[in-house]
Amino acid sequence: MSNTIRCDIVSAQEEIFSGQVALFVATGTSGELGIYPHHAPLMTTLKPGPLKVVLPDNEEAIFFVGGGILEVMPHLITVLTDTAIRADHLDEAAALRAKEEAERQLADRKGEMEIAQAMAKMAEAMAKLHAIEELRKKLKT
Repeated sequence: MSNTIRCDIVSAQEEIFSGQVALFVATGTSGELGIYPHHAPLMTTLKPGPLKVVLPDNEEAIFFVGGGILEVMPHLITVLTDTAIRADHLDEAAALRAKEEAERQLADRKGEMEIAQAMAKMAEAMAKLHAIEELRKKLKT
């Protein structure tokens, strides 16, 4: 039996990652998921945040996704998302500015739609910052 599973992470613009992995970790709407080779079939939606793949040589790669769909088959993991970025390409300063702007918008509270938009911006900024933190943890080890 193979100890890897093929993983494809695809955004609306491009394929971000394609290759064999030993482990895949993401946060679905029902909680954190760890997927190993020969996992039972599964389909779920993903929350915005970090994805981690562990390559066969135990090297880790971390990505940010802005939500999406995860499909798992025994020999294939597929992530379809509008936004996917390698964590090392994220701009921490821009994420902090986006978080601060969302906080200002929430403080103004003009209407339900504006509050919902500000909360969505806040969630995305916080998810990016979480992905950056995961990358920092990886770099420390």
